[in-house]
Amino acid sequence: MLTPPDPAPRPAPRLRELVWLFLRLGAIGFGGGMAVVALMEHDLVRKRKLLDLEEFLHGVALGQILGPFAVNASLFVGNRLFGFLGGLACATAFLAPSVLLVILLSWLYFSFHSIPALQTALHGLGPVVIALILSAAWSMGRKAVRSWPAALLLVLALGLCLWKVNSLAILAAGGMIGLWFGKERLAKSTGEQGPGGNPPRTAGMLALSSAAPAAALGMPTLAHLAWIFLKVGLVFFGGGFVLVPILHQTLVEGLRWLSPREFLDGVAISNLTPGPIAVLATFAGYRVRGILGALVATLALFLPALGLMSLLSHFYRRLKDLRTAQNLLAGLSPVVVGLIAGAAVLLAPGALHGGWPAVVLLGVALALLLRFRWHPAFVLGLGALAGALGLIR
Repeated sequence: MLTPPDPAPRPAPRLRELVWLFLRLGAIGFGGGMAVVALMEHDLVRKRKLLDLEEFLHGVALGQILGPFAVNASLFVGNRLFGFLGGLACATAFLAPSVLLVILLSWLYFSFHSIPALQTALHGLGPVVIALILSAAWSMGRKAVRSWPAALLLVLALGLCLWKVNSLAILAAGGMIGLWFGKERLAKSTGEQGPGGNPPRTAGMLALSSAAPAAALGMPTLAHLAWIFLKVGLVFFGGGFVLVPILHQTLVEGLRWLSPREFLDGVAISNLTPGPIAVLATFAGYRVRGILGALVATLALFLPALGLMSLLSHFYRRLKDLRTAQNLLAGLSPVVVGLIAGAAVLLAPGALHGGWPAVVLLGVALALLLRFRWHPAFVLGLGALAGALGLIR
């Protein structure tokens, strides 16, 4: 029986189109890393087919080694399609909305000592974010889990995630299991692979015052500021809230650049942005040296992760064709799906504190995403509207 030829792959977009896409994702990606990964998977894999799912999952897995993995994933995609400069451009575009918003909110905070009341509309985003993560886990799991060992690996990763084991350790365990079992047993062929057994390839692979808000602190030089955040970036394993205790110990207890109250408010401001909580560095840098300090602190914190991810992305194609690398990556794919599902479960209690209206919104959002295939941006808008109208408290 002859198999029909594969449909012609879509041409890769121009770099400016991809940069605009990541700028938009960075502006609407409320809900943290996994929620943003869900948005990326929808736009890049399902809608535009710029990467196959397997390669995308590998990028997400590699991105969890050091630094915020959503930023790393954006660099991975840009690097795979347009090389080193493309990766940096996509990562910068993805971060830009959050960094600019934190600078604005920091100026308001240190000028008026209050946080803008934006929480009302954001109440409705919680249930939608959970639905977004669950829909991504469902979509990825249907393709990434093709055998019972892979399904077992997904369940084990989910259980360890709920037990709050470090995600890097879970990924390391998944990689070792992949090496032990081999790709053939973890990823049974479903007719999507070519004759050689390798996965198919895709075609395209306010001018605010910067006067020092912290003049009374005996401000450090910009070089000292950069060095402090560069050291933090070198130990930024695991992503997410792992950074909070590290920065608290460094900035509050050690250097005393922030008071305990300012630090807590900085964490809150970071959570008001669509980007990673790592933009807390932007807030701290602004406190110490104004706008220039905010930019320097942000760049220094992200530099180690972006450098490592650039290397991994550059050598990805060469490495993934090795038998050992294929086995390793086959173990990582179901683990990533398990971590995504685990994130939804862990975040659900906080997102559904509004009671049954929040649960109903979660169900509606899931139906719109999975059954009617609404774009996530519209579903997020619906959630924000529900929050603004007071339907979700």
